[in-house]
Amino acid sequence: MKLSLVVPCYNEAENVAAFQQAVIDAFAGCGYDYEIVFVDDGSRDATLFNLKKLFAVQSCPVKVVSFSRNFGKEAGLYAGLQHASGEYISLIDADLQQRPEIVRDMVKLLDEHAEYDVVAAYQDRRNEGKVLSFFKKSFYSIINKMSTVKLRSDASDFRTFRRSVAESILHLGEYHRFSKGIFSWVGYETCFIPYTACQRLAGQTKWNFTKLLNYAIEGIIGYSTAPLRLATYLGGITAVAAVAYLVAEIIKTLVYGIEVPGYASLIVLILFFAAIQLICIGIIGEYVGRIFEQSKHRPIYIAKEVLDYQSKAEQAPEMDDLNKK
Repeated sequence: MKLSLVVPCYNEAENVAAFQQAVIDAFAGCGYDYEIVFVDDGSRDATLFNLKKLFAVQSCPVKVVSFSRNFGKEAGLYAGLQHASGEYISLIDADLQQRPEIVRDMVKLLDEHAEYDVVAAYQDRRNEGKVLSFFKKSFYSIINKMSTVKLRSDASDFRTFRRSVAESILHLGEYHRFSKGIFSWVGYETCFIPYTACQRLAGQTKWNFTKLLNYAIEGIIGYSTAPLRLATYLGGITAVAAVAYLVAEIIKTLVYGIEVPGYASLIVLILFFAAIQLICIGIIGEYVGRIFEQSKHRPIYIAKEVLDYQSKAEQAPEMDDLNKK
């Protein structure tokens, strides 16, 4: 198998059939074989039903991995890599904002340039608000200063890479996954190419500001210990400030005599130091929480059902009934 397209899906019932057809059209006459590995991430609509229909027809080789619940896109990518059998693996979304034609160009680049292991796409222009754009730039600026791995701010998960890269990623069994950090951490020679994201074919984006914020925190906590160092610095600064304030009060008392301290200043100091302590505890708690979850050694995902065209005859998932509907 030359190429595996890994496609995580969450509530993409209206898009999966059109996506498959777009792949078939894009790779017509390509001269090599390919497969589509759909990963249903616990969708609540008819995504799995429609994927089973695609699997039954097999207009092109299709695999379907169905999760027992929603585990997130990162788990979907990991599952797709585990079930992909291609020499090259491509990560692409099902909403057709990322076109399969670009994947074909990526494959050509890898074929013609043996020095490249990964071809990653970045958006040459983004249709997003100034506020969201500001927060994204701020996140990448912060994480690149804190972390030992460097992330390209405009790069996405849309990329194609060799089997050796996939094997390296699969060796990283961490429960909390941050794909951009993982790709940077494993290294390999990467070629970046521009692309313009198209409009979603149907449905709505699954990302909002809150999810993006949590994703950013995941990236910072997962690839930097700088926040822990920040807690140490805050503790040191507040300790110095407390000693300085104590010395000032002693001098003031010796020079001007004993007087009743101000109630307002006392309350402000108590609240200030309490806030610093809570911030430090919260930062430590983020790391401890991840250690706790990782120590359970729970699987990254649970596959409720796996449909593989290579063993389709043995599975018999009642496809005749699906075709009649």
